[in-house]
Amino acid sequence: MKLRHLTCLLLTAAALAACTKKSPPNSVSPTSNAVSGSLPLGYAHRSPDGVASYTVVGLNHIPNWQNQSFSGSLSAFQKGCPKLQNKPAWANVCRIAMQTHNDNQSAKSFFEQNFTAWQVRHNGSESGTVTGYYEPVLHGDKYATPTARFPIYGVPNDMVSVSLPNHLRGSKGMVRITQTGQNAGKIDANGAFSANLAQFPIGERSSTIKGRFVGNQFVPYYTRHDINGGALNGRAPILGYANDPVELFFMHVQGSGRLRTPNGEFIRLGFADKNEYPYVSIGKYMANRGYLPLAQTSMQGIKSWISQNPQYLAEVLGQNPSYVFFRQLDGNSTDGPIGALGVPLSGEYSGAVDKQYITLGAPIFVSTTHPDTRQALQRLIMAQDTGSAIKGAVRVDYFWGYGDTAGATAGKMKNAGQVWQLLPHGVMPNQY
Repeated sequence: MKLRHLTCLLLTAAALAACTKKSPPNSVSPTSNAVSGSLPLGYAHRSPDGVASYTVVGLNHIPNWQNQSFSGSLSAFQKGCPKLQNKPAWANVCRIAMQTHNDNQSAKSFFEQNFTAWQVRHNGSESGTVTGYYEPVLHGDKYATPTARFPIYGVPNDMVSVSLPNHLRGSKGMVRITQTGQNAGKIDANGAFSANLAQFPIGERSSTIKGRFVGNQFVPYYTRHDINGGALNGRAPILGYANDPVELFFMHVQGSGRLRTPNGEFIRLGFADKNEYPYVSIGKYMANRGYLPLAQTSMQGIKSWISQNPQYLAEVLGQNPSYVFFRQLDGNSTDGPIGALGVPLSGEYSGAVDKQYITLGAPIFVSTTHPDTRQALQRLIMAQDTGSAIKGAVRVDYFWGYGDTAGATAGKMKNAGQVWQLLPHGVMPNQY
């Protein structure tokens, strides 16, 4: 997680005066109006890269604040506290949260008394994009059958992760690799294996390369096209088998899911690792090829089209080289999937964000449009997850829950929206 840390914590006007870090451009300095470590309305802050800006606002500036279901928001926040409470800035608010009675008025008072609201902008714009995701329920079985034929893989035994230093992100040169474990290696000038970085899918935020050893070479790991073609046979544990390859594909997109067996048992599956290739939209590919209009490339539209044109299955799915590997999860079958924060997600009260700009675990208020009713959707949710396609300060993936109903709603959601981040008094954006 690439959260940035400020060099000084802004608590009061006196602390600001003593701090050597300059105020961001166009910021409003704290004044004697700051109370209990909070900042005055209008105070502004920028992310270290200058892309995101954050402005302190009153809660009455947030649309429909008074009519929220705060008890649901508090429940979701409390689920995050086992992870957040280990961070000094969050320990006190988590202690208070766990002692707060979860009726709506008490929950409302908790958020109002313990947090400062920041409106978030990306490159000066308060408008961003809100999409939806969900936890799929796949039909299948623990073992291969004539119906359940598509394997759900765990982490392959020959996939090796190698940390990539920042200074090599733009490199196209050769490096040497030393294997340090079955699934681990490191860049080492004296390593026994050579790797051509130009062959690996390295992006501006890449911190790892994934590959395998072939002779004295370290080469990129298999793509989805390779794996769908049988490249993993005997190389990875199989956690179960899905009936439908398109539903399995979308479980990869969502990052978690549940496999329902014929006897009604649910196997909970969570994200374990990935091959590190970037996500490529098969919807855009289908639209560009003239298979489907772009407006019809929802999950439901793609599934319907491929069921009528099965000869294009391998071609279409293979356009996305990214491949996700899973692990079986323990716990109650009613628990949500485990998000990037490391806690179960809450349907309609959790979301995925870009952790470079939004603090993981923080409450965020999202104002957008409901994909079914087309009415305003305004809710205080928790930033408890991330996603490879979720990039930008005003960018949220709204978690709708699990199952077909949640999937139908999530598949239709791609709307403009605004975001406010709530942080404990005195805590700055990008600090934790």
